This record gives sequence, structure tokens and C-alpha cells, in this order.
Amino acid sequence: FESLLAHHVVRERRGPPTCMKAIEIQELKKKYEKGPEALKGVSFSIEEGEVFGLLGPNGAGKTTLINILCGVTRKSSGTAKVFGKDVDEDPVFVKSSLGVVPQEIGFNPFFTVRQAMELQLGYYGKRRDADYVNYLLDRLSLMDKADVKPRKLSGGMQRRFMIARALVHRPRVVVLDEPTAGVDVELRRALYAFVRELNQAGATVILTTHYLEEAELLCERVGIVNRGELVTLERVEDLKKKHDDKKLEDIFVELTNIKV
Repeated sequence: FESLLAHHVVRERRGPPTCMKAIEIQELKKKYEKGPEALKGVSFSIEEGEVFGLLGPNGAGKTTLINILCGVTRKSSGTAKVFGKDVDEDPVFVKSSLGVVPQEIGFNPFFTVRQAMELQLGYYGKRRDADYVNYLLDRLSLMDKADVKPRKLSGGMQRRFMIARALVHRPRVVVLDEPTAGVDVELRRALYAFVRELNQAGATVILTTHYLEEAELLCERVGIVNRGELVTLERVEDLKKKHDDKKLEDIFVELTNIKV
């Protein structure tokens, strides 16, 4: 599967990695009109081809940050770039470069799994790609559900469908927002393997999760956000060494002052 994935997911990128930052965020702020300051000047970058963990407790600002990258939420100030393109100045390029699997499961109830994926290609101005649609359906164990409407799928199958739909336009950056929330052990392990395959094929992966052992297993670096601020940004191994080789979960609790 890996060679096929490499061919499809990143075939529009020619040559080796460009050494350009996949994501660049500088002094990013977001203040809601009737609410708290969700982001308070966050700055960091993500390397192309990296598996990056964006961590933080509920309400820390992770989803706001992702929504700004995707063009769903407008920032108050600062800059956010995807492969050097500003999210406000070149939204078409940015959106086509990102494949986002959101926390919430959502779909149009009137289309089958295959139809929804083909429509998704159209949203991005892509031609129909039956081979890649079939590949994703097969790889995510959805081939026998291709002509079924998503609402008739189990929760785990719906999660697989969300991932397949997010990948169908071959994004260079894949954002997985708590992809294993509420799924069983079998699907969780299958998703871990798939994340590795995506990354080996050349995709940059941004993972948000509340399962800290998941981030420890999959991510090279992690950024921990708390109350709208970036409290640490380090390689997982370096972070653990700084904290006497504690588990990432214990370090997370310390840095975010979570009461246990």
C-alpha cells in the first residue's frame, strides 16, 4: 500500500521535499466578540513531512487554531501560512493543501459514501479519480460500503469515511482532530498504521488528541497549548529527558496545571 499511497497522496508535488515550512504561525491572536481571547500571540512552525502533535486541554485554543488555518475562523491578528502562502491572501491554495478530519462526524445524508467522495473532489476542482477513490475505500475497509449512505454506517465506519473523504483530493497536510475519540482498539491501531503510511508517503500530519500515549507513539514533536498560549514546543524525547523521563501524560499535567 505504501508505494500506491505515495503515488496518489503527494503525486502533485514534484521532486524531494522543498525544505519549506509546511505551517508557519506568527503572533497569532483570536479574540471573540463575546468571549475570551482564544489565542494570545501563538508562534511556531511545522516542518514538511513531520508528524506534529498539537496538544492541550479542552478550551486551550487548538480547534480555533486549526479553524484559522482552514479558513473557517478569521484571526484577529498575526499571520498563518501553509507552504509559504498566507491563509487570507491565497485561501484556494491553502484549502487545497489541507485535508481535515474534524472531531465531529458530519455528512450529507443524501449521498452514498462513493458519491460523497466524488463530490469532495469536485469541491476542490479535481477531476474524478476512480482509482484513488477505490484505493481509499479498500484501504479503510469501506469498499463493501461504497454504495451505502453514511448515516447507515456504524460509528467506527463513519470515522473511516471521514478520513477517506478528507484525503480524496490528495492534500499535502493532513489534520487529524482527535481521530480516535470513541473508537475501539482495533480501529485505533489501524489508524495508527495509516498515519505512519501517510507520513512515509510524504504527507505532513498534524494530530490533536487527548490520548497522550497516542502522541508519544506517533509524533516527533509536540506543541502544548494552554489558555491560548504555547507553553512548550519540543521533540518528544527531548521533552521527556527534561522531565526525568516521565510519561508525556504526566508532563502534560504538570505544564497545564490540570487538577487530578
